[in-house]
Amino acid sequence: MKSTINHKVYNTETANFVAEAGTVMAGSDFRAWKEKLYLTPKGSWFLHGSGGPMSKYAEHNLNRSTDGERIVPMTEEEALAWCEEHGAQKAIEQHFGHLIEEA
Repeated sequence: MKSTINHKVYNTETANFVAEAGTVMAGSDFRAWKEKLYLTPKGSWFLHGSGGPMSKYAEHNLNRSTDGERIVPMTEEEALAWCEEHGAQKAIEQHFGHLIEEA
């Protein structure tokens, strides 16, 4: 997916995939969702999210909701928080070592 937001182009085909989270995308689960975290070659973070008609990624047209997808730009701190929330420990160690410390 490719999207221009605030004068920046975010493209899942040219960015580096970092981590993913979500629920099983079964055909009968309208609440199912999936998020993939990406890092662009210029260092910008973003999520590519997709989901069913009752997910936060649903598209609403008139009186109907359908599957949807969108790109969500993130700061480095937001990307780290997303990784922590979704247990992406490998991504944290690879990309955010300069922001974390031992307890």
